[in-house]
Amino acid sequence: MFIGCEGESEASYAALLARLADEEPRLYIHIDPHILQPGAGDPLEIVRQAIKTIRLIERRRSPYAIRAILLDRGTADKGRQAISLAARAGILLVWQEPDHEAFLLRHLQGWETRRPPSGTSLRILLQAWTEYRKPMTTMDLAKRINRRGLRAVAQVEPLLAELLRSLGFGDEK
Repeated sequence: MFIGCEGESEASYAALLARLADEEPRLYIHIDPHILQPGAGDPLEIVRQAIKTIRLIERRRSPYAIRAILLDRGTADKGRQAISLAARAGILLVWQEPDHEAFLLRHLQGWETRRPPSGTSLRILLQAWTEYRKPMTTMDLAKRINRRGLRAVAQVEPLLAELLRSLGFGDEK
C-alpha cells in the first residue's frame, strides 16, 4: 500500500498504521509511506507528486493494491481539483481537518469529536498530550495511539474509516 504524506509527522503516522496492522495476525499488508515534496500545503501539488512517485515505483514493481494520501485540508478550489485528480488516479484522500495535530487530537480518549479552529490545533493538542512534539516518532505515537483510538476516530472520520477498511481493519467503522 502506498501512503503519501505531507511531511515527517504523517509518515510516522503511516508507520504506526503499519505497526498496528502487524499486530493483527490476519492482516498481511505492507505500508509504504512516502513524503511528497515539494508540495506541502498545496493539496493539488501533493496529489501530483503522489502520482509521479507512484508511476516511478510501479515501473519497477507490481502496482499498489491501495493508494492513499494523508493531507491537511487546503483551499476549497485546490481541494476540489485535488479530489478530482486523485479519483482519476485511484488515490483515496484522507483529509486531516484542519491539520495533522487536530487529526491526532481526535485519536485521544475524550477528544474524539473536537475540531479546533485552524491555527489552534497544536495548542489544544498540547493540553491533551503534554509530551507531544512535532514531528513525533512512530514509537512516541504508539505510546498514546492504539487500536481503540483508531476505532474512535474512525467513527468521526469517514475517510480514515474507509482507509482502515481497505487495510483490513474490519472492526473500524
